[in-house]
Amino acid sequence: MSQQINDVVFQMRHLAHQSGLEVELPAARDDGVSFASALKYSLDQVNALQQESNQLSTRFELGDPEVDLGEVMVAMQKSSLSFTALTQVRNKLLEAYQDIIKMPI
Repeated sequence: MSQQINDVVFQMRHLAHQSGLEVELPAARDDGVSFASALKYSLDQVNALQQESNQLSTRFELGDPEVDLGEVMVAMQKSSLSFTALTQVRNKLLEAYQDIIKMPI
């Protein structure tokens, strides 16, 4: 069980690194990162990217001269990629949960 959680945290870090995000997961205990804090941190980062993308898009639509189309497109792609990575992690967690539920007692 602990190995599966460590694998999921590793996958989260790997996906974040691939997407170009700088991720520093907070340490909650002496023996490493707590899964709950790592998951919450990841959710907060995805939320922040989506909010930034929405704000840039709105500013561009309103004609803000400081925001160009390229900047908006890059922000939207980062947001989309981070959400896709989060969805994949969620799917892996659900799969691991279902495997645990199927185990005989």
